[in-house]
Amino acid sequence: MFGIVKRIKHEVIDKTTYMEIFGDNKVAYRVLSGRMRIFEDEVITYGVEVIDHRNGQKELIADFSRNIEDAVAFAEQLISQKTKPCQLYSKALDFLRVSI
Repeated sequence: MFGIVKRIKHEVIDKTTYMEIFGDNKVAYRVLSGRMRIFEDEVITYGVEVIDHRNGQKELIADFSRNIEDAVAFAEQLISQKTKPCQLYSKALDFLRVSI
């Protein structure tokens, strides 16, 4: 017997830029603040966005953490390592592996 499983999609709304820093490698690093509804509860979440102004590449993790300090610490790590947008997800896994 087969069943249908509906995946609930959580979407971040009301995104605002909390912090934006331009690195010397012409890459912008942003920490975003937004709201997300999870099972009728509304929570504040923080995301990280990396934009390369040389070639237009852009990557975003909209709901990186519910803690602003974690999101800012991660953004600072990205800046110090001169991370490109294509490296964002692997750097996030490394950061979360150590911090959890």
